[in-house]
Amino acid sequence: MKSHPRFKNYLTDKTIKLIYQAAPLHDISKVAIPDNILLKPGNLTQEEFDIIKKHSLLGCEMIEKSERELATNSFLKLAKEIAVTHHEKWDGTGYPYGLKGDEIPISGRLMAIADVYDALVTKRIYKPAFTHERAMQIIEEERGTHFDPDIVDAFIALEKKFKEIALNMVEP
Repeated sequence: MKSHPRFKNYLTDKTIKLIYQAAPLHDISKVAIPDNILLKPGNLTQEEFDIIKKHSLLGCEMIEKSERELATNSFLKLAKEIAVTHHEKWDGTGYPYGLKGDEIPISGRLMAIADVYDALVTKRIYKPAFTHERAMQIIEEERGTHFDPDIVDAFIALEKKFKEIALNMVEP
Protein backbone atom coordinates (compact mmCIF):
# COMPACT_ATOMS: atom_id res chain seq x y z
CA MET A 1 0.00 0.00 0.00
CA LYS A 2 3.03 2.27 0.36
CA SER A 3 3.03 2.85 -3.37
CA HIS A 4 -0.75 3.24 -3.78
CA PRO A 5 -1.58 6.81 -4.87
CA ARG A 6 -4.12 7.27 -2.05
CA PHE A 7 -1.77 6.12 0.70
CA LYS A 8 1.82 6.76 -0.41
CA ASN A 9 2.11 10.18 1.25
CA TYR A 10 0.84 8.80 4.56
CA LEU A 11 2.38 5.34 4.71
CA THR A 12 6.00 6.23 5.24
CA ASP A 13 8.34 3.74 6.90
CA LYS A 14 8.08 5.76 10.12
CA THR A 15 4.26 5.80 10.09
CA ILE A 16 4.09 2.09 9.31
CA LYS A 17 6.36 1.38 12.28
CA LEU A 18 4.22 3.58 14.54
CA ILE A 19 1.01 1.84 13.41
CA TYR A 20 2.63 -1.52 14.13
CA GLN A 21 3.57 -0.34 17.62
CA ALA A 22 0.29 1.45 18.39
CA ALA A 23 -2.18 -1.10 16.99
CA PRO A 24 -2.11 -3.42 20.03
CA LEU A 25 -3.63 -0.58 22.10
CA HIS A 26 -6.76 -0.35 19.94
CA ASP A 27 -8.90 -2.19 22.51
CA ILE A 28 -7.09 -1.10 25.69
CA SER A 29 -10.35 0.21 27.11
CA LYS A 30 -11.98 -3.21 27.14
CA VAL A 31 -10.48 -3.52 30.62
CA ALA A 32 -13.20 -1.04 31.66
CA ILE A 33 -16.04 -3.14 30.21
CA PRO A 34 -17.71 -5.40 32.82
CA ASP A 35 -16.83 -9.08 32.38
CA ASN A 36 -20.51 -10.08 32.40
CA ILE A 37 -20.83 -8.17 29.11
CA LEU A 38 -17.41 -8.76 27.61
CA LEU A 39 -17.53 -12.52 28.28
CA LYS A 40 -21.24 -13.07 27.69
CA PRO A 41 -21.72 -16.32 25.78
CA GLY A 42 -24.94 -15.25 24.06
CA ASN A 43 -26.17 -12.27 22.12
CA LEU A 44 -25.82 -8.85 23.71
CA THR A 45 -28.87 -6.76 24.51
CA GLN A 46 -29.01 -3.31 22.93
CA GLU A 47 -28.05 -1.81 26.30
CA GLU A 48 -25.03 -4.13 26.58
CA PHE A 49 -23.98 -3.34 23.01
CA ASP A 50 -24.23 0.39 23.78
CA ILE A 51 -21.82 -0.17 26.68
CA ILE A 52 -19.41 -2.10 24.42
CA LYS A 53 -19.56 0.70 21.84
CA LYS A 54 -18.25 3.13 24.44
CA HIS A 55 -14.87 1.38 24.45
CA SER A 56 -13.67 3.41 21.45
CA LEU A 57 -14.14 6.69 23.30
CA LEU A 58 -12.86 5.21 26.57
CA GLY A 59 -9.68 4.08 24.81
CA CYS A 60 -9.18 7.56 23.44
CA GLU A 61 -9.66 9.03 26.92
CA MET A 62 -7.22 6.54 28.47
CA ILE A 63 -4.54 7.37 25.95
CA GLU A 64 -5.21 11.12 26.33
CA LYS A 65 -4.61 10.69 30.06
CA SER A 66 -1.29 9.04 29.27
CA GLU A 67 -0.45 11.93 26.97
CA ARG A 68 -1.12 14.43 29.76
CA GLU A 69 1.10 12.48 32.14
CA LEU A 70 3.83 11.46 29.72
CA ALA A 71 3.70 14.23 27.11
CA THR A 72 2.26 13.93 23.66
CA ASN A 73 4.26 11.95 21.14
CA SER A 74 3.63 10.40 17.72
CA PHE A 75 3.09 6.93 19.16
CA LEU A 76 0.37 8.01 21.62
CA LYS A 77 -1.27 10.31 19.06
CA LEU A 78 -1.55 7.43 16.60
CA ALA A 79 -2.68 4.97 19.29
CA LYS A 80 -5.45 7.38 20.26
CA GLU A 81 -6.49 7.80 16.61
CA ILE A 82 -6.65 4.03 16.11
CA ALA A 83 -8.53 3.41 19.37
CA VAL A 84 -11.25 5.92 18.59
CA THR A 85 -11.73 5.17 14.87
CA HIS A 86 -11.30 1.41 14.40
CA HIS A 87 -15.08 0.84 14.54
CA GLU A 88 -15.96 3.51 12.00
CA LYS A 89 -17.29 2.11 8.72
CA TRP A 90 -16.61 3.22 5.17
CA ASP A 91 -20.33 3.87 4.58
CA GLY A 92 -20.71 6.03 7.70
CA THR A 93 -22.66 3.51 9.81
CA GLY A 94 -19.88 2.87 12.33
CA TYR A 95 -19.20 4.40 15.71
CA PRO A 96 -18.49 6.52 17.71
CA TYR A 97 -18.74 9.44 15.26
CA GLY A 98 -20.30 7.96 12.12
CA LEU A 99 -17.32 9.01 10.01
CA LYS A 100 -17.53 8.09 6.34
CA GLY A 101 -14.95 7.25 3.66
CA ASP A 102 -11.78 9.30 3.79
CA GLU A 103 -13.04 11.10 6.93
CA ILE A 104 -11.82 7.99 8.75
CA PRO A 105 -8.08 8.17 9.38
CA ILE A 106 -6.09 5.60 7.40
CA SER A 107 -4.80 4.09 10.63
CA GLY A 108 -8.38 3.41 11.77
CA ARG A 109 -9.31 1.91 8.40
CA LEU A 110 -6.31 -0.42 8.54
CA MET A 111 -7.06 -1.45 12.13
CA ALA A 112 -10.72 -2.06 11.27
CA ILE A 113 -9.94 -4.79 8.77
CA ALA A 114 -7.26 -6.38 10.96
CA ASP A 115 -9.56 -6.30 13.99
CA VAL A 116 -12.49 -7.87 12.12
CA TYR A 117 -10.30 -10.57 10.59
CA ASP A 118 -8.89 -11.41 14.02
CA ALA A 119 -12.37 -11.47 15.57
CA LEU A 120 -13.62 -13.79 12.84
CA VAL A 121 -10.80 -16.35 12.88
CA THR A 122 -10.43 -16.43 16.67
CA LYS A 123 -12.67 -18.55 18.89
CA ARG A 124 -14.65 -16.38 21.26
CA ILE A 125 -16.87 -17.32 24.17
CA TYR A 126 -19.88 -16.39 22.08
CA LYS A 127 -18.81 -18.04 18.78
CA PRO A 128 -16.48 -20.61 17.26
CA ALA A 129 -13.54 -19.55 15.09
CA PHE A 130 -14.45 -19.09 11.44
CA THR A 131 -12.24 -20.54 8.76
CA HIS A 132 -9.87 -18.20 6.96
CA GLU A 133 -11.93 -18.73 3.81
CA ARG A 134 -15.19 -17.70 5.54
CA ALA A 135 -13.48 -14.66 7.10
CA MET A 136 -12.20 -13.61 3.67
CA GLN A 137 -15.68 -14.01 2.20
CA ILE A 138 -17.19 -11.78 4.91
CA ILE A 139 -14.51 -9.12 4.44
CA GLU A 140 -14.95 -9.16 0.67
CA GLU A 141 -18.74 -8.80 1.12
CA GLU A 142 -18.11 -5.74 3.32
CA ARG A 143 -15.88 -4.07 0.70
CA GLY A 144 -17.19 -0.55 0.19
CA THR A 145 -19.62 -0.71 3.12
CA HIS A 146 -17.62 -1.58 6.23
CA PHE A 147 -14.16 -1.33 4.69
CA ASP A 148 -12.22 0.97 2.38
CA PRO A 149 -12.26 -0.87 -0.99
CA ASP A 150 -8.56 -0.21 -1.63
CA ILE A 151 -7.60 -1.64 1.75
CA VAL A 152 -9.71 -4.74 1.09
CA ASP A 153 -7.91 -5.16 -2.24
CA ALA A 154 -4.53 -4.96 -0.47
CA PHE A 155 -5.78 -7.39 2.18
CA ILE A 156 -6.84 -9.87 -0.50
CA ALA A 157 -3.44 -9.52 -2.19
CA LEU A 158 -1.81 -10.52 1.12
CA GLU A 159 -4.39 -13.18 1.99
CA LYS A 160 -1.87 -16.02 2.24
CA LYS A 161 0.20 -14.05 4.77
CA PHE A 162 -2.86 -13.36 6.94
CA LYS A 163 -3.81 -17.03 6.81
CA GLU A 164 -0.28 -18.01 7.86
CA ILE A 165 -0.36 -15.58 10.79
CA ALA A 166 -3.81 -16.81 11.87
CA LEU A 167 -2.68 -20.44 11.78
CA ASN A 168 0.29 -19.61 14.00
CA MET A 169 -1.66 -17.67 16.63
CA VAL A 170 -1.48 -19.16 20.08
CA GLU A 171 -4.81 -19.49 21.87
CA PRO A 172 -4.91 -18.24 25.46
